Amino acid sequence: MKTILSLFLFAATVLSLPAAGTAVFQCPMHPWIKSDHAGDKCTICGMDLVAAGDSAAAADPNVVTLTPAGASVIGVQTAAVTRTTLVRTLRVNGIVEDDDTRHRILAARVPGRVEKLGVNFVGEEVAEGAPLAVIYSPEMLTAQRQYIERLRAGSAFPESEKSGARERLLELGLTGEEIGILEHTLEPVAMVNVRAPMSGTVVSRAAYEGQYVQTNDRLFEIGDFSSMWFVFDAYEPDLAWLHPGLAVEVSVASLPGRVLTAPIAFIDPNVNEQTRTAKVRVILPNRDRALLHKQTGLARVRLEVPDVLVVPRTAVLQHGAEPIVFLEQANHAYLARRVRLGRIGDDTAEVVAGLKAGDRVVTEGGLLLDGQAQLARAATTGDATPAAPAAAAPPAAEPVADAGYAQLKVLAFAAADAALRLATDDFAGYQQQLPALTAALESYLAGSADAARGPLAKFKGTLGHPADLRAARRSFEPFTTELTDIARTAQLPKRESLHVFQCPMSPVLGTGRWLSRGPDVKNPFFGSAMQTCGEELN
Repeated sequence: MKTILSLFLFAATVLSLPAAGTAVFQCPMHPWIKSDHAGDKCTICGMDLVAAGDSAAAADPNVVTLTPAGASVIGVQTAAVTRTTLVRTLRVNGIVEDDDTRHRILAARVPGRVEKLGVNFVGEEVAEGAPLAVIYSPEMLTAQRQYIERLRAGSAFPESEKSGARERLLELGLTGEEIGILEHTLEPVAMVNVRAPMSGTVVSRAAYEGQYVQTNDRLFEIGDFSSMWFVFDAYEPDLAWLHPGLAVEVSVASLPGRVLTAPIAFIDPNVNEQTRTAKVRVILPNRDRALLHKQTGLARVRLEVPDVLVVPRTAVLQHGAEPIVFLEQANHAYLARRVRLGRIGDDTAEVVAGLKAGDRVVTEGGLLLDGQAQLARAATTGDATPAAPAAAAPPAAEPVADAGYAQLKVLAFAAADAALRLATDDFAGYQQQLPALTAALESYLAGSADAARGPLAKFKGTLGHPADLRAARRSFEPFTTELTDIARTAQLPKRESLHVFQCPMSPVLGTGRWLSRGPDVKNPFFGSAMQTCGEELN
């Protein structure tokens, strides 16, 4: 196919070549269509030919230039790159489980025969202390007789033996109240009452009247259904969005039209090696027992990241492993621009590098522009393989003026020192570092008008006097993430030998970044709890 395309393009070029030494005119969309007569039209699209020296495509194979009519025919539409809230809706399936902290398994403490059951079916509600079963046990009878003998003997037995006999009764399942009755009546019995250790619902039953049981045989399983756990699996890319406290809407088939809303209570720090997922838990109240144990449910999580540079997803084209967009230029010209993306939302994608706020990108017609760029490249080079699109200079956020570089450098190193204090749980050290950090921030903001209007201006006065280590981390995370992005734009980490790290599950933003003097990961957002959580960015 590539050879046929090259031969076709070569033939079209030869047939359209003008005489040597004359002015050359070519089609903006099909540059291999050439003529030496002004006013001629393209034999493919009918567009007017333009002077080859005026064609942006001739100078740059990544630029496609259209006439107003051509742009209208293709249906090119553009949209602005903006800073706004990145929104993504995550839909997952999960299982309704009972509360593991309120789940009990009752086993036989003595061998014997089940004489009577207080619970006859699974699902029955029981109160704390209610009798579940009565077991006839000769071993219990013997233990009670030994205890009574020591009580009647008085001082003939040392207190240690009396205490040991009493402990034996407790071990076999007698309660303190039942031992008190035995001490009063001095009449041993062979019956052992199995009582509910808590109020709840009988989840399983393995005992029947007349059944012989041995020590440690399972009899009953009880769960507390007053609140239930909704547990779902989150894939690794989704973990960058999720954090405890994020609201989750749960729907189950048995409650049509009803939506249960509760926050994420826990995210398992262990990722399953086979499925590459982590368990996420939501606690749902269930006082009316409407939620059923082990039933499936559908959850909807609305994920939001505020103040993010975003581009419409329809503007992003994939060139191999590299995403590109077409950036609108003057006079209906469109430049292929390589970009680096972060998190992907429902309708927009986070831009980490390659664009800035206010740029206009093509949202409709981009595929045709991309195909035209490849055809033009094939005509001029004989190779239809896409060349590397133009990279933005500078990438990502707005550039920092050289005049403010010195202040930015001081601020970056102060932030790196503060991050190390938080990473080592040194709250007192962080408080000592704060004056230098806030002074460096104020100096940076005062250094230029661009800095004063930039993204760090909103952090002025927000870092000082945190109540505790948690408050310090929550105020520091958005600040250091924004500062790190600005420092990377200015190439400061490379120039000053600083290291840039990113945490994929930071508590405030979901993805937080920080600067470090050293090459080791020391997470300031979690400290010793998850100090090595993070990865170094280039």
